[in-house]
Amino acid sequence: MSRRKEPSIPAELLDQLLAGTDAAAALDQGGLLDSLKKALAERALNAEMDHHLGGDDQAGNSRNGYGRKSVITDTGKIEIDVPRDRSGSFDPQLIAKYQRRFPGFDDKIISMYARGMSTREITGHPAHAAWGRFTAWEA
Repeated sequence: MSRRKEPSIPAELLDQLLAGTDAAAALDQGGLLDSLKKALAERALNAEMDHHLGGDDQAGNSRNGYGRKSVITDTGKIEIDVPRDRSGSFDPQLIAKYQRRFPGFDDKIISMYARGMSTREITGHPAHAAWGRFTAWEA
């Protein structure tokens, strides 16, 4: 008798995300998947800003709102809010300044799930290292 594999995302969370929507529409442009990409990217950028402002050389520097940026992913265009700092010294690594294309974002996230990382580990990971420097994604 084969046992059913435990899902990496709890079924209750998926049910909550899909409540009141068509499951097929979740994969359409502007659907649930794009909303999750936007939320994950913004959370990662905020974690980068926290890390940036936590350095000793950033005394007197603080957050200064957000700037809106259009980014083209594999599934279409999403609008994200990029945090700013007062001194203008924040240089995001996830989506660099003037970068408009973000290919492979879906593949990177799926790869991390496949390697057994939890959602908490995935969203917390950019606080410790720059997204563009993950060697595990390329392996």
